[in-house]
Amino acid sequence: MAAIKEIIGVGRRKRAVASVRLRRGKGKIDVNGLKFEEYFKSDFQQKTILSPLEKEGLLGNYDIIIRAKGGGIEGQMIAARLGIARALVKEDEDRRGSLKAEGFLTRDPRKRERKKYGLAGARKRFQFSKR
Repeated sequence: MAAIKEIIGVGRRKRAVASVRLRRGKGKIDVNGLKFEEYFKSDFQQKTILSPLEKEGLLGNYDIIIRAKGGGIEGQMIAARLGIARALVKEDEDRRGSLKAEGFLTRDPRKRERKKYGLAGARKRFQFSKR
């Protein structure tokens, strides 16, 4: 039995991490064991995630398995989009220019700032009392 060829791409955003597996197929999308429409309910979220495929004209050519964890649903959405874009570039390096121009290969570097000792949060201070 021949092994199924998979291309793997990992995307991150804040605390969210999405591992994306692309396989040649009919366009079936699975997110954490659920159907794509069940996990990402909003039409905007679905379009955002599939935008790299739409840009390249490959919508419906791949079966996609997404494993998303951490963060919120919006962070997972951007992480999944980055993972799909990276997997597409890994398969064909010629796609890099068009995907980069659209901003699909740009990792958003903003992360949660850590709490510092002596403070209530990252920057918030405890209440000051003069007397």
